[in-house]
Amino acid sequence: MPNVSPDATPDLTLGAPGGLATEVEALTRFGRALADPIRCRILLVLRERGTVHPADLADALEISRTRLSNHLACLRDCGLVVAVPEGRRVRYELADARLGHALDDLRAAVVAVATDRTCPDAEEQGCC
Repeated sequence: MPNVSPDATPDLTLGAPGGLATEVEALTRFGRALADPIRCRILLVLRERGTVHPADLADALEISRTRLSNHLACLRDCGLVVAVPEGRRVRYELADARLGHALDDLRAAVVAVATDRTCPDAEEQGCC
């Protein structure tokens, strides 16, 4: 167990290295990326295939390359995907393998929650 003083309080300062604010910012970026169905599909395709060229990705998602380019720019800005030069072409992949695992865990949790309404008042309240 880490040696932490009982008086230690988490650093809530915005932008503090390792502080809660940094974690919140990272989760907010991840949430922003997942807020759009096309970006979700892009992340899931990258999780499944590993690396993909934009033209192939646009074909797989049945969207224009321009529209795909805008979504890839957002995902790059969020730090979730990286563009890897490959000669005259570029391919995209998840920025970190842990993102793929996080997507798997999140997908499993969301499906479990959707199929297992544990809230006893779910039907009446419409909350779950």
